[in-house]
Amino acid sequence: MKKLVKQFLTALAFSIAFFGLVHSAQAADDGAKVVYHVDFADPTRYSATLTSINNIMNFYENELMEPEVHLVFVGFGLRFTTDDALKGTPYEHDAALLERRDELKGRLDALMNVRGVQVHLCDKTRDEVGLPQDKVYKGIQFAKSGVAKIAILQSEGFAYLKIQ
Repeated sequence: MKKLVKQFLTALAFSIAFFGLVHSAQAADDGAKVVYHVDFADPTRYSATLTSINNIMNFYENELMEPEVHLVFVGFGLRFTTDDALKGTPYEHDAALLERRDELKGRLDALMNVRGVQVHLCDKTRDEVGLPQDKVYKGIQFAKSGVAKIAILQSEGFAYLKIQ
């Protein structure tokens, strides 16, 4: 009887370990899908977002995973998608942004064109201030609604991240 119990416990432990590994691999695959949300005006916080995106891309690539990362700009995030000063709008550029704009633009461009990050701008926000689409940085896609884009990505299994 003791031998039978021992065999049962060994089989149970093996099963738990095996299914744990299968579940862990599945969770890791699901985790390679991330959407970042930028709806704030602070260039330092935006810089931290770009750093976080680069770090998560590095992690997934080091784990030999194929990451799919999206960045969605809404509201004040519009400031980081154009060189237009947005004068007379709530999103008007300030000295802090102008000082770092070229650096931030270069980092975003590298994430899009070298790392494959997909970037979206809420078209409602863009339209609200009358910014022509050709004033938005090349490579940025337009989403009819930025928050709806985020919700759709989340429903498809994307993890939601927003840097505080």
